[in-house]
Amino acid sequence: MVEWARATGGTVIEDDYDGEFRYDRQPVGALQGLAPGQVVYAGTASKSLAPGIRLAWLVLPPALLDAVVEEKRSADRHSPVMDQLTLAELIRSGAYDRHVRRMRLHYRRRRDRLVAALAAHAPRVRVSGIAAGLHAVLELPPGSPAMGDLVARANRAGLALAGLEAYNGPADGPGALVVGFGSPPEHAFTGALDALCALLAEPGPSR
Repeated sequence: MVEWARATGGTVIEDDYDGEFRYDRQPVGALQGLAPGQVVYAGTASKSLAPGIRLAWLVLPPALLDAVVEEKRSADRHSPVMDQLTLAELIRSGAYDRHVRRMRLHYRRRRDRLVAALAAHAPRVRVSGIAAGLHAVLELPPGSPAMGDLVARANRAGLALAGLEAYNGPADGPGALVVGFGSPPEHAFTGALDALCALLAEPGPSR
């Protein structure tokens, strides 16, 4: 990818969305470190802290810096100063790093509970995409309910689920569900997990 960018004059956008949360492997180094003149590195505090903070950042090739600063000035003059200063102090003091390490352990435990519950109650469902981030992909076995029916039943059970096809288009076979395990508050997580397992163990009309 870097060779392509250098050969064509292209720019690579590297989105490090929820990259703080890696569980079973060492963090992957940023592509930006290999080609700072060709890669725009984007990060955000939306998953590590809260979406409402609305703080994100770009590490830019020097040639793009002035143009992006000007676009930012034209589009949004009101990035919250106090929030930026608070985040800077969290980073400087080491409190942000301690928070991320604590939350990484918390989310890893949640992920492990999800995987264990599905293995016990819906063993034909294959779980993938769990090495990092706050979502899992649940690949459904043959004979599973149609995706629209499954999502509708999930909604009636109080679960906000989406089919993988909502992200990358229709797929052959029964398809897959995208499940977030970071959002439910702690007191509601067990109930949400039970409802999910009941949904996936429940028979329904096949696709």
